[in-house]
Amino acid sequence: MEEIEAIKDLLVRIYGENKGGLAFNKIISQIERFPIRKRKGNGYFSQRDIVLITYGDSLHKKGDAPLNTLYKFAKRYLKGVFSTVHILPFFPFSSDDGFSVKDFFSVNADLGSWKNIKALGNDFQLMFVYVLNHISAESDWFKKYLRKEKGFEELAIEVDPSIDLSRVIRPRSLPLLNEVKKISEKTVHVWTTFSADQIDLNYKSIDVLEKMVEVLLYYVNQGARILRLDAIAYLWKEIDTNCIHLTQTHDLVKLFRKILDLVAPDVMILSETNVPHNENISYFGDGSNEAQMVYNFTLPPLLFYSFVKEDSTALSTWAKGLHLESESNTFFNFTASHDGIGVRPLEGILPNDEIKQLIEIVKENGGYVAYKLNPDGSESPYELNITYIDALLNKKMEIDKYHSNRFLASQAIQYTLPGVPATYIQSLLGSRNWEDGVNLTNRARTINREKLQIDNVLSELENPESFRSKIFYKYFELIKARRRQPAFHPNAPFKIIEVGSKAFAIARYCKDQVIYAITNISSKPVTVSLSEDGAPNRMNDLLTGSYLNKSSVRLKPYQYVWLTTK
Repeated sequence: MEEIEAIKDLLVRIYGENKGGLAFNKIISQIERFPIRKRKGNGYFSQRDIVLITYGDSLHKKGDAPLNTLYKFAKRYLKGVFSTVHILPFFPFSSDDGFSVKDFFSVNADLGSWKNIKALGNDFQLMFVYVLNHISAESDWFKKYLRKEKGFEELAIEVDPSIDLSRVIRPRSLPLLNEVKKISEKTVHVWTTFSADQIDLNYKSIDVLEKMVEVLLYYVNQGARILRLDAIAYLWKEIDTNCIHLTQTHDLVKLFRKILDLVAPDVMILSETNVPHNENISYFGDGSNEAQMVYNFTLPPLLFYSFVKEDSTALSTWAKGLHLESESNTFFNFTASHDGIGVRPLEGILPNDEIKQLIEIVKENGGYVAYKLNPDGSESPYELNITYIDALLNKKMEIDKYHSNRFLASQAIQYTLPGVPATYIQSLLGSRNWEDGVNLTNRARTINREKLQIDNVLSELENPESFRSKIFYKYFELIKARRRQPAFHPNAPFKIIEVGSKAFAIARYCKDQVIYAITNISSKPVTVSLSEDGAPNRMNDLLTGSYLNKSSVRLKPYQYVWLTTK
């Protein structure tokens, strides 16, 4: 079979003839035990694909497992709106809100059980985080490594601390190596890209590869439809390199893709690489052999910048380059997530002085800035920690009467771009900066990870004057309208239309429909003309049902329209 031969070839390329052959035997034995599934349908994507991003414990109710609270809320409010629920790491963990996994095969008992996960999977497709770069220092696997148990001897990456590692690209300003003591009392230094509690896995060990393939297949068996390859860019390490995006890393992504193509061809890979755009999209591979989706990391900071400056020029220029050659690939579009707003994706797009202005705005709006360590020992901004809603707050106004409309306008642009849109639950619910959480954990990222009491949330949603209600229901109208439009298929052709710097306009096309999506990104009314396009002048706004003349579309501050002839 072609996939099996491709798997063998990749393993030989990564590990060499002998070691690659041993790795192949280990992996094939796992595949042979797995119930192979056939692919349903022809394509991966649809305009009905909308993803909700949430922690398993974002919603709480006394006496109820958080995953069950989430399930009941999702079934009541979100079914028919969101197609997929992305549950952030729900495994037993020791730090980093789930990303220091102690046991890849269990559900954190404080959240619920696999039964709760499967219940959610009965009504929604599921997206899991595949934390494959590292494991908790408190995990049984790492303890077995310290005890030098068979199959775990090479679990971690041991490095002599005298070796020069200055070329290594760092996402954190923390020590790259951390000292640990084995059962023999021998002290070694192990690689820790993100923190001392997150031990990088050594993929030069085929025992490690075998274990992580087992994890991959287990998640598929538990109902995962999309697997987020967490921190994938740093997977393979080689001394005297920058240890990011190495050839072996890409080959491992190709390996995971080939395994899934063989056993579960409906399951998609989503690469998570918070890096500049061209590096990010390298994980599409040749269009068919790596990730089906990549996080569109440039979108959140660039969209933020556009609304802050009330200037769409940079956004429009960048968006023109979002064309993809393969219908097997698309972008994963988002503005907010459990993490902050990445800064590195703006490299080469905005000058440093403009980025500094964004940093000052974030600080003024109650947010924080995280820094990364550069090879020369200096630090540079890596991430802006703030809710996306409060990032868009205009503190220059005594009362920002446009706050909710400005945020919704930003989301409207996200939902018109090519790709699959994803919305973070805190954005959907209109959450503001959680300063109490930051004080509690002493971690800046907590600002956008609030634990909400469901009864309080529902009470606010029932009040039409509450900020949550103003965001929630208008957001729903936006999503429902998008789901019905074939022209918003993730891979449908598009054209960025020049309408001046105060508005952003995109045309989306399919066989039977054209949509002109226009958004005023400014605090002043604007008039936009689309007269150069050949569609009839009188067009219907899908969001309001009203008819407008596209030759002269007058938009209120932060108003958005989706015009079509259908």
